[in-house]
Amino acid sequence: MTKQILLNAFNMNCVGHINHGLWTHPRDRSTAYNTLAYWTDQAKLLERGLFDGLFIADIIGVYDIYGGGIDVTAREAVQLPVNDPTVLVSAMAAVTEHLGFGITVNVHTEAPSTFARRFSTLDHLTGGRVGWNIVTGYLESAHRGQGSGALPDHDRRYDYAEEYLEVLYRLWEGSWDDAAVRRDPAARIFADPARIRPVAHRGEFFEVAGYHLCEPSAQRTPVLYQAGASGRGRAFAGRHAECVFISARDRPSARAAARAVRAEPAAAGRNPEDVKVFVGIAVIPGRTRAEAEAKRAEYLRYASPEAGLAHFAASTGIDFAAYGLDDPIPYAPGNAIQSATAAAAQRRLTKRDLLAELGLGGRYAVLTGDAATIADELQAWVEEGEIDGFNLSRIVVPESFSDFIDIVIPELQDRGLYKTAYADGTLRRKLFGAGDRLPARHAANAFRSGAAPAA
Repeated sequence: MTKQILLNAFNMNCVGHINHGLWTHPRDRSTAYNTLAYWTDQAKLLERGLFDGLFIADIIGVYDIYGGGIDVTAREAVQLPVNDPTVLVSAMAAVTEHLGFGITVNVHTEAPSTFARRFSTLDHLTGGRVGWNIVTGYLESAHRGQGSGALPDHDRRYDYAEEYLEVLYRLWEGSWDDAAVRRDPAARIFADPARIRPVAHRGEFFEVAGYHLCEPSAQRTPVLYQAGASGRGRAFAGRHAECVFISARDRPSARAAARAVRAEPAAAGRNPEDVKVFVGIAVIPGRTRAEAEAKRAEYLRYASPEAGLAHFAASTGIDFAAYGLDDPIPYAPGNAIQSATAAAAQRRLTKRDLLAELGLGGRYAVLTGDAATIADELQAWVEEGEIDGFNLSRIVVPESFSDFIDIVIPELQDRGLYKTAYADGTLRRKLFGAGDRLPARHAANAFRSGAAPAA
């Protein structure tokens, strides 16, 4: 059978997300990001296109590396202002039936117990359509803004995340039995206290003693997303992640990254097929190739390469404003996104190179063409890049999504590369064609028989 493509829309609760400067385009609606209709309309549009999910990125700091401040960041709305992603989901779930929601939340944002309650609540309200994108953070500004002091070292952040997940598994998987909730008015028993256990955890970062406050939701643990590309990040994904996002500029680099990702689950006692691999991509489709090329040229007139560079500066921790266009840039491993720095260093990119590549503000491959051309490219990425699907970034919103739905998806469906209807069930069941809960071979299984012994 032909492998069907999985598809997420990639967005953020802000004006400028990945492709910067396009908020100035006359057809772009991203400045309405702080209205409910913007999100509910988008959810209905994506469900019409049978998207598997809306993946919502997030940061809890500001991009203040470029030029030593936020001048470009603020003027071009480079993920500033940025609102909370979690509060959007209930409204979007109310106007859809199948669309999944992958929500980014930094593990350093709040205590595991309150986070677990919020995501269990969302899983209940959506009927099991929630996923969590696990991030450890990379912005010094985020830690300063929260009063947490200096940003911990890269690998140390993953140590913290490992224990954070352990506490969550105890809460989501171990505190309540499935049979705990009886809803028996005649016996006056809503929940059987004998089937609800307190969590007992004492570790390096957390000491938790108490109950999960929510009854089990459809998925218990939300679908787990992750995007770390460093060696430590891949090992973390091998143990925990179900969907992994990679950045790749071409199909060979996607294949190498996908193989590296899938090599990790086996070491954690899992099946490599337990992980779906997505690559970020932007698409500019037209009814004809000439129409698509004209649209790309139009978009470029509104784009801000400097805003893209300000974004990239935060990703690498390098202030590119301090360098001339052709100066050599001393890339070195830092405390930000190590994979972004390593990729730029390997290619020895100058500031001039970066500005050229960031013409549309993003670092993803941009596909331009008619339906057949785009479908050929996407199919080649899946087959040669050995990936499962795409995070489709928006350039002009909602146009980027509606054009893809109206022009590209029918071509993919005609080739058998994309579903023609949603499957039933939770987000996890839709993605993997199996159960609603994490499989027994996942790390969470160790906490299912009640609260595990204290660490």
